[in-house]
Amino acid sequence: MKLRAFLTAAGAAAILATTGALALPAVASAHSASTTLKFISVTKGSTMFTKMSSGQQDTDVNTAGKTVGFDMLYFAAASATTGNVNVTVDTTGGFLYGTLTVNFKTGATSNGKVTGGTGSFVGATGTIKSKNLNKAGTRTAVTIIYSI
Repeated sequence: MKLRAFLTAAGAAAILATTGALALPAVASAHSASTTLKFISVTKGSTMFTKMSSGQQDTDVNTAGKTVGFDMLYFAAASATTGNVNVTVDTTGGFLYGTLTVNFKTGATSNGKVTGGTGSFVGATGTIKSKNLNKAGTRTAVTIIYSI
């Protein structure tokens, strides 16, 4: 089904990902200044839950290929061309939560928002941006800018 291919490609695009150097802090700390997380999200697995929803698991690496975290995506089709995505990033400091919209045809994401988290990310707000790094959409550059 085309939706599955779109959801899988969108997931890679959605998670999220960035080509620059990865900069996850050793320990995320609560502060009012913004913090930027950059990583490459590499798709490891995905599954269709229904005809209109799917899940995806990614391993997040820096530009040297070192694992710096993991992320989980939940996709729900909003129309034939777009889907709503819930994102959970698991990295040093806790879980960081977010949402975004993905275009199934192009893999482009928009409206990426940080919505909170656990541990060092409690009360986090900010933005999420991503860009596909390969045609298959299995490597995605992600940039998350957040503040507490």
